[in-house]
Amino acid sequence: MTFPTAENLKRKRNELGFTQNELAKLAGVSQPLIARIEAEDVDPRLSTVKKIHDAFQEAENKNLLVKNIMHHNVVYISPDKTINDAIRIMEKHGYSQIPVFENGSSVGSISDDLILKVITDYKMNSIADMKIRDIMGISYPVVSPETLINVVFNILEQYPAVLVMDAGSFTGIITKHDLMKLLHG
Repeated sequence: MTFPTAENLKRKRNELGFTQNELAKLAGVSQPLIARIEAEDVDPRLSTVKKIHDAFQEAENKNLLVKNIMHHNVVYISPDKTINDAIRIMEKHGYSQIPVFENGSSVGSISDDLILKVITDYKMNSIADMKIRDIMGISYPVVSPETLINVVFNILEQYPAVLVMDAGSFTGIITKHDLMKLLHG
């Protein structure tokens, strides 16, 4: 058995998407101790290393992986479709945003907020036939199905959705609403 180094502990913490404070709470130790271990200012006791290791194991074993909560059917639109097409698709599925795909690649996004902004910038009648490519926003970030939900929480602070890619194909999507359902369900 090899003992983890400070560098290994920090790498693992970052892979799991934990801050030093979050790891400290999970392991039942102080955040300054985590910082000192990672900076190699202190040699931790074996019991402390075990607490940290156990916290990592618990996080990985909670089944809080993207693949367990993602929507498997990714509803999307082509950049050559119109705003009217986007509105119909979003209303049909009850979504407030959808990715824009072209030739199997994510090239942007469209949302009700973006459509409302375009409506205020132009006359209502003149936007219905505008192409998605002319108004679309940036693409959503992409994660793997094995990504921990904790990582997605951090991404969704900046983006309304995260796409899930497995073996070169988009296999799912997660939105802020999906994570909110986790909190009460």
